[in-house]
Amino acid sequence: MRIDKYLWAVRIYKTRTMAADAVKGGKVKIASDNVKPAREMKIGESIVVQLGELQKTIKVIGFPANRVSAKEVPNFLEDLTPEEEYKSIARLKEFRFVWRDRGTGRPTKKERRDIEEWFGDEETP
Repeated sequence: MRIDKYLWAVRIYKTRTMAADAVKGGKVKIASDNVKPAREMKIGESIVVQLGELQKTIKVIGFPANRVSAKEVPNFLEDLTPEEEYKSIARLKEFRFVWRDRGTGRPTKKERRDIEEWFGDEETP
């Protein structure tokens, strides 16, 4: 099975196009090597996927015929991502909160842009 199709089928990416773009962009590695979207995978291979700030490591257990439900995903992959990785992402999300005084309303366009510049281009609360 192609790697882009596999990542889409096991719900790592929402669309197959997003999966293919991530593979082309170097965000997916097998044995610390960049791969192409058409690379055929084998059972037992470990894949490292960069999802934002999370570096997720998965091991291929099987290949689904089509996209599977979230409940069936553990039948086709094993999550080898260390627990510390998930904890560090949770800590980062805690610090992304922007405090605003009560009654000040929503941020203006300029304030929102300043907040986005401060925290980066990703979503802010």
